[in-house]
Amino acid sequence: MKFLNKMLISSVALASSLTAINPSVLAETDSKVKSGHQTSQLALTKKVLPDKMDRFKYETNFTFKYPDAVRGIYLTGNSAGGQKFDKLLNYVEKTELNAMVIDIKDDWGNITYTPEDPDSPYADIAKNYISEPVEMLSKLEEKQVYPIARVVVFKDSILSKQKPEWSFVDNGEIWKNGRGESFVNPFMKEVWDYNIGVAIEAAKMGFQEIQFDYVRFPEGFEKREDSLKYSMGEYKGTSTNHTQKRVQAVTDFVAYAREKLKPYDVKVSVDIFGYAATLPEAPGIGQNFSKISENVDVISSMIYPSHWTSYFGITKPDLEPYKLVSAYAKLEKEKLGELKTPPTSRPWLQDFTAAYLGKGNYLKYGKSEVQAQIDALNKNGVNEYLLWNAANNYTQGVDYKP
Repeated sequence: MKFLNKMLISSVALASSLTAINPSVLAETDSKVKSGHQTSQLALTKKVLPDKMDRFKYETNFTFKYPDAVRGIYLTGNSAGGQKFDKLLNYVEKTELNAMVIDIKDDWGNITYTPEDPDSPYADIAKNYISEPVEMLSKLEEKQVYPIARVVVFKDSILSKQKPEWSFVDNGEIWKNGRGESFVNPFMKEVWDYNIGVAIEAAKMGFQEIQFDYVRFPEGFEKREDSLKYSMGEYKGTSTNHTQKRVQAVTDFVAYAREKLKPYDVKVSVDIFGYAATLPEAPGIGQNFSKISENVDVISSMIYPSHWTSYFGITKPDLEPYKLVSAYAKLEKEKLGELKTPPTSRPWLQDFTAAYLGKGNYLKYGKSEVQAQIDALNKNGVNEYLLWNAANNYTQGVDYKP
C-alpha cells in the first residue's frame, strides 16, 4: 500500500498545483532559478502561468529549438548517465544528427534516475543510472541536441509484480512472455496515470518530447485473452468485441496522455509496429495506426527490415533495406494523407545486425545498409528518423543530411 499511497498523494499534490497560484511560491521559485541550472531539479520548474486558454503552463529553465528535422539516436539510462554519454554527444555534434531519445522508464519498468523528492511515487523503483539529469540536459542544451524522453508504458515487469491486480494473471502467477517479461493492463486507468506521472516528471525536468513505447497489449494476446485473469475496467460494459475493446483502450490512453501533458508544452510521440499501418487494426495488440496517429504529434513506426516477414513482395526484407523502407514510406504516406491533421512521420531505422534470422536471411548492417534506409525515406519525402541500436553503438561514416 505504501507504493500506491505515494502515487495517490503525489497526484493530489499535482492537482493542487494546477488549480491555484500562490504568489509567494512563484516568487520563491523565481529566486531559485535565477542562480542557474546547478541549483537543483526544483529550479527547473521556473513558474506556473495561466495561458490564454486559462490552462496553467509549466516552463522550464531550458531553451531548445526544434531542429529542421529530427535525426536522432537512442540511449539507455546507463549510456545517458555514464561515460558513453560524452562520446555519443560528440558523435552527434560532429554529424548531422541532432536528437537523443533517452530512457526515463525502461523496458523492465525502472525509472532511470533518482527523483529529488523522496516521497515521489517512483522513488522505490528508481535506478540511479542518470545521476545528474540536470547536468545532462544542460549539456544537451549547450549543443542544442533535442531531448526526447522514452517512457515504456505497458511492458512493465516491476509494476506487474507490485500490483498484480493491474496485470495479467495465469494460474495464480503473473503472466510472463517467452522472454520473461510481464505487461500491465492497458484497460486500467490507474496504469495510465502511473505512466503519465513519469512523463510529467520528465517534462518538468526539461525534456521537449515524451515518446511512449510499448503502447499495446502483449503480442499474441488474442490467443490467451480467455485464459488469463484480468480486469477490463470501464471497458467491461461496452458492447464491442474484445478486439475493438483493446483498440479503444490503447487509443484512449494516447488521447488521454496527450491531454494531460498539454500544460507542460511537450510534444507527444508514440512508437508503433510498422505492420500496423498495413492492417485495419493489429487485432491482438490493440494498435490502430490511424487512430493513434490522430492523437499524437509524431508517429514513429518501427520499420527495421529485420522485423518483417515476406512483405511488399520482398521475400527476405533484411537483405533489401532500401526497397523495404521505400515501400513502407509510400504506404504510410497514403495512410497519413487520409487524416485531417496528420502527425510528423519519424520512423525508427535499423542500425544493428539481425544474425538471429539465420544464414542467408540477414546482412551485416553497416554504413551502406543504414544509408540505404535513410535515402529511401528522403526519396519519399520523409526527413525525420531515429536510429536504433540496443547497445548504443552506431555506425560511423553515414551521411545523415536530409
